Amino acid sequence: MPPPSVRWSHPAVVAATCLWLGRIPWAPGTWGAAAGIGLAFVIEQIALAAGEASSATALAVELGLIVLVNAASIPICTRAAAALGGGKDPGAVNLDEAASMPLALLVLPLEARGWTVMLLAFLIFRFFDILKPFPCRQLERLPAGCGIMADDWGAAAWTGCCLAVAWLAGWLPG
Repeated sequence: MPPPSVRWSHPAVVAATCLWLGRIPWAPGTWGAAAGIGLAFVIEQIALAAGEASSATALAVELGLIVLVNAASIPICTRAAAALGGGKDPGAVNLDEAASMPLALLVLPLEARGWTVMLLAFLIFRFFDILKPFPCRQLERLPAGCGIMADDWGAAAWTGCCLAVAWLAGWLPG
């Protein structure tokens, strides 16, 4: 738990806790991943609007936005961790989950990402985020915001692999 002197209004803390969702005392990472589903939906809508003429344009826009969000999240998480008492990965910081969820969905075509698939991706992502299979646990050892973010990128990669297999096997709707 952060010390009482934490400035919850610090902009990095507000962003890194997904507008204070990370302050919910139970399962802050789950709330961050849920926010990530919303973020994925917004990014997909922007990509679809930008790529009306071409699916390649939509993919480029989506990829660019996801990279931008994840790159910006590294220094935000670094600053928030320091403001929250300097812990390696404070529990209240859940921007890492939110920013990584859209990354997990990149393996699927935009039109295949209905709410059933989003819910499945959410559940798989949380499984791998909690389990931390190789190399997720090792990625946590990276310094500051990189370590906070990288283990969730690993969970997103595992999730993406599961989704890709399910898509190619025909197990997903759409």
